[in-house]
Amino acid sequence: MRLTQLAVAAMALALVSGAQAQQPIILKFSHVVTDDTPKGKGAIRFKELAEAKTKGRVKVEIYPNSQLYKDREELEALQLGAVQMLAPSVSKFGPLGVRKFEVFDLPYMFPDEGSLERVVKGPVGTELFKLLEPKGITGLAYWFNGFKEFTANKPLKKLDDFKGMKIRIQSSKILEGEIKAFGAIPQVMAFSEVYTALQQGVVDGEENTPSNKYTQKMHEVQKYMTMSDHGVVMYAVVVNKKFWGGLPADIRKSLSEAMAESTQYVWEIAKKENDDAIAKIKAARTTEVYVLPPAEKAVWRKAMLPLYQEYEGVVGKDTLQAIEKTVAQSSAKK
Repeated sequence: MRLTQLAVAAMALALVSGAQAQQPIILKFSHVVTDDTPKGKGAIRFKELAEAKTKGRVKVEIYPNSQLYKDREELEALQLGAVQMLAPSVSKFGPLGVRKFEVFDLPYMFPDEGSLERVVKGPVGTELFKLLEPKGITGLAYWFNGFKEFTANKPLKKLDDFKGMKIRIQSSKILEGEIKAFGAIPQVMAFSEVYTALQQGVVDGEENTPSNKYTQKMHEVQKYMTMSDHGVVMYAVVVNKKFWGGLPADIRKSLSEAMAESTQYVWEIAKKENDDAIAKIKAARTTEVYVLPPAEKAVWRKAMLPLYQEYEGVVGKDTLQAIEKTVAQSSAKK
């Protein structure tokens, strides 16, 4: 009888151990925008692909729209292992001491999506990711959101129109310099706080992509939008280095494949998502959309040129030259 009881207990323990062994690996993916954006849709696509390719051995939990962490909190949470994956704007690496990523904040650096893609998928993108490793962060991919446009509570058609305006920006010294070069006052603020700040007049305007503006309903509290295409919003999909390195090799391979496919998807949908957002903003009739003429855009671009020299030491002359060379090659192939 005793032997039978021991046998039953051993079988039960084996079943429990087996069940525990089959528990999926939880990967928490946190970000600050809604599901209905290029980044949000990319995260969902990654979840679907990751869970399918690992046959359920990995479960991806997505926490969008700052549900877990705001801008300034999420990278610390990643380093501590409270979440495993993020897709922050590259501007957010500056406060970590990795300021070379701010090169993407230089205004009018990239004339089109194609030149930007060549840069991030080439040696520049690879070398920048290496700078995150000592911070306990591994870079997996770059996701494109789109080109930035200005919104404000008054028309922004000339440089003089910016004078004295309080413009919300991400935490980036180059973005601070950019807004000052426009003659405005930069206001660093978490993305989740922007709508209320605009509504209450804490800030007068902001810069972001149309998809981010529309999904956060900024058009409801901003009367004017200027299509300036003065900068880009680029995300870096990153993971906790210790978590990533501790995964079984086959799991890591499957997740890398899922990331590659979801990255391609994000780049493919970004332009359409922003075009659709512009159409929806126009249809709402709450915001007047103004397309900056080429001649005026040239004036704005010229006013920004001193920033390149001022921040050359921050982003690295080598990085700047490599990007400019890649952009020139991209333009020559058209």
